Parts: sequence; structure tokens; C-alpha cells
Amino acid sequence: MRESITIKGTNEGLVIALGDGPFEEVVGEMEAQLSAKASFFVGGRVALRVGDRALSSDQLTEIGGMLEKIGVTLWAVEGTHPTTCLSARELGLEVPLAPSTTPVPVEISREDVLGFVVRRTLRSGQALRHAGHIALIGDVNPGAEVVAGGDVIVWGKLRGTVHAGAMGDEGAIICALQLAPGQIRIGSRIARSPERGRPPSVPELARVHEGVIVVERWDAPAEPKLGLGSWNLRLKALFGPR
Repeated sequence: MRESITIKGTNEGLVIALGDGPFEEVVGEMEAQLSAKASFFVGGRVALRVGDRALSSDQLTEIGGMLEKIGVTLWAVEGTHPTTCLSARELGLEVPLAPSTTPVPVEISREDVLGFVVRRTLRSGQALRHAGHIALIGDVNPGAEVVAGGDVIVWGKLRGTVHAGAMGDEGAIICALQLAPGQIRIGSRIARSPERGRPPSVPELARVHEGVIVVERWDAPAEPKLGLGSWNLRLKALFGPR
């Protein structure tokens, strides 16, 4: 069954687009998707994209209340129907200017560079989470965690736990100058680092290839030569949540 909503992470927060279908059903599906990953979204904010739906202030209040129970805040509504725009303004929500005075909004894809850069070292017990991409200038020590809705790039040593594509994007990648995490996840795929004496001496990139996580030189060709690199995780790949 086709999903009636889409959820995307941007550097401004989450963008949730409502598709076709009865209002109550669409809101129910949105609540189910957000609740499934509630801990990942807590503290975030939502811009609601509703197209030409006519939403009353009561309906927007219902959506806002549902989001607050999950731990996120409704801050903006993007729609073309005058009733929706009026309702959003009455509730003090951000409303984009009329289409005639602003550029036409475009869909944001993973290839667009949306995320943030952090300059620090993550120590044991610390966690860094973001719905978009994460670029970390520093090290990720054992016991620390990085979780991103998009790609993860570490300009340093990655020795903790890392999860890219946390909202289900198995096209996400993980790169590090020294890639030696205790656990690595991309989308729903998961693998553990095997014991290997010395740490890697070259930058490496992890991605999903033919359903499993593989690691190759950062400057390697698009098709990895499994079994020849410093890390072959084919037999370590698992499925499902941790």
C-alpha cells in the first residue's frame, strides 16, 4: 500500500508531506511512523507540507498535539489553500509567502547536502544524532554513538557505534580517516567490526552492496573487490534492529 506521507530530514528540522487520503487516516499514519522512531525525533521540529488541503485551526491543533506527545514541535505549515494559511497564522505558525512572490519549493533528496558540521571529540557515553547528514571533525571514541538520517563523515578516528541512514536509507554511506567502529549500521543492515590487529592505515568508506555492508578504501572504485580490502564484512552482515 502506498504511504500517504513522507518524512525527510533537513538542516531546519523534519519536513513532513501529507499525501492523499482522509485526514484522520493520514494523521494516524504520520503518528505511527514517528512513534516507531520516537527517540530519534525527540527535541526536533516539524514543517508540515500539506499541498492544497484545506485545514482548519482545530485540525492543525490536533496535529500539533500529536507531535508534542512524541516530543517534537510543529513550527511551520506550507500549503496553497487560503483556509490552511489563515489557520496556521491564527496559531502563530510560520507560513511561507505566496508562491507568486517566492521561488517554487522543490523536493529535497539525499544528494542535496543538508546536515551540519561538528568540531569536537565524542567521548564514551556521549551521542550525536541528527535527521540529516553529519560531518564530525574529531574522533568518536569507544562507547560513543553517532546516528544520522543521512551520511556520516568523520574526519578522524571512528571507534564507537555509528548508524547512517537511520530512517531507512540504505544508500547512505559512512566515511572516516580511521574506520574501526565497534558496531556499524546503514539503514536496517548491521555489522560488527572483526578483530584486526592494527587499525586501518588508509581512509575507508562503508556502504551497502548487494544487501550487505562492505568497507573499501575511500578512493576505491565504485565496485568493491570483496575479500581484498582490509575489512570484509560480508559474513558479519545481519538484518533487523539492534
